[in-house]
Amino acid sequence: MGEAPWLLAPQLQLSGWIRDSHQRAWGLPLRAGLNNCTLQQAAQELFAANTVLLAHDNSADPRLIYANAAALRLWRRPWAAMVGLPSRLTAQPTERQARAQALAVAQAQSKFANYGGIRIDSRGRRFRIEGARLWTLTDDAGKARGQVACFENWWWL
Repeated sequence: MGEAPWLLAPQLQLSGWIRDSHQRAWGLPLRAGLNNCTLQQAAQELFAANTVLLAHDNSADPRLIYANAAALRLWRRPWAAMVGLPSRLTAQPTERQARAQALAVAQAQSKFANYGGIRIDSRGRRFRIEGARLWTLTDDAGKARGQVACFENWWWL
């Protein structure tokens, strides 16, 4: 059995970008102690966190580039099915315009707090998220690479 995909070199780098871009956007660590660990430790901490954490790239039709274990459980998808998925598909068609508007605000301001909306899992079950934080994913040079979302509050509809 190979190494966990979230611990491969490109994902280690991405975990560092998620951690560091959150610190830049919000002025706070994403998780306590996360800024003082190695990339491998940070990647494992982010993946195992109870907080749902997702990131997508900045392509014309953004695709998910990261989903932690909490996100995989919530959307009921394995890593291979979630990472690479167009991120718009995490929401029902009727919810995609509101989602796109929130992402546009987050992009314009580099961050957006207290986002809420309705999402849909891989089996069509709807759930509501509240209190999400959205921020611009930046690399080590400060170049925008996509967006990140994290939230703890959700419930089935």
